Amino acid sequence: MSPSSSDRPLRIGTRGSALALAQAGPVAERLGAELVVIESGGDRDRSTPLAALGGSGVFVTALREALAAGEVDALIHSYKDLPTAPADGLTIAAVPARGDARDVVAARDGLTLAELPEGARVGTGSPRRRAQLLARRGDLDVVDIRGNVDTRLGRVGGEDAGIESDRRLDAVVLAAAGVERLGRGDVVTETLSLAGWPTAPAQGALAIEARTAETPSALRRVEHQPSRLAAEAERAVLRRLEAGCAAPLGVHALLEDGLLFVSARVYALDGGSSLTSSHAMYAADVRDPSEELAARVADELLELGAAELAPLGAAGESA
Repeated sequence: MSPSSSDRPLRIGTRGSALALAQAGPVAERLGAELVVIESGGDRDRSTPLAALGGSGVFVTALREALAAGEVDALIHSYKDLPTAPADGLTIAAVPARGDARDVVAARDGLTLAELPEGARVGTGSPRRRAQLLARRGDLDVVDIRGNVDTRLGRVGGEDAGIESDRRLDAVVLAAAGVERLGRGDVVTETLSLAGWPTAPAQGALAIEARTAETPSALRRVEHQPSRLAAEAERAVLRRLEAGCAAPLGVHALLEDGLLFVSARVYALDGGSSLTSSHAMYAADVRDPSEELAARVADELLELGAAELAPLGAAGESA
């Protein structure tokens, strides 16, 4: 029996991390839905670098298997975690209003990036953030880290913080939306502007995925079209560049007063150089403005030499 004709509540699958539950909870509450926690291999293995496990897509596989098997009626993903290739039999049924797309710094002693001492240790698991950090401050010691937000924040502190010296960090870079959803805004010492620090495609956005043949009509209640257009444009740039987990790519799109604006920047892995392309158009002027703008941006980046600058051509999604 389909969920729409059943007396039981809608079942929405999610990862069991604190962040996944924090972002899925308000959506499920609005829909009167039941959250079902699904664990993946990426959740169990915290020691292996995320890129070595196959990127953020490792978290998606178990969720989609549960959806395809009928164990849940829909899934809530961090949109940036989804592979850009469509999944057979599944559809993005709704994109709720997007959270903050920016990155933030959480540093010891209230410091900003510019104020960190020479050689400061800054943690991130993202090749994009690594490149951006080195572009901003080539003297930094950028440390690869994994773990949830609290685990990462737990490594930040000075010599008197009681943290082992080999694990001690001066700062970490995190997604603003995740920090806010967890109620940890007090740790932020700097918010990084999207103009100078573009973030991962669809960062801050959620995607609700359902079976194409059995899409619950209730999901339409949480759809936010401007967020969908922007997220789809950013992800289309990612797909067209064939940029995977190892590609330092930042993209930002915005729909304002009917004008869709897309800007993307590709970095060298060492942060030594970058290429940028920006285009805009009125969304009503073409049938698929997200794809149209993404094509213009990606084509220009490739013409400028992006494929020689960064590791493009890999399947996957930015970490």
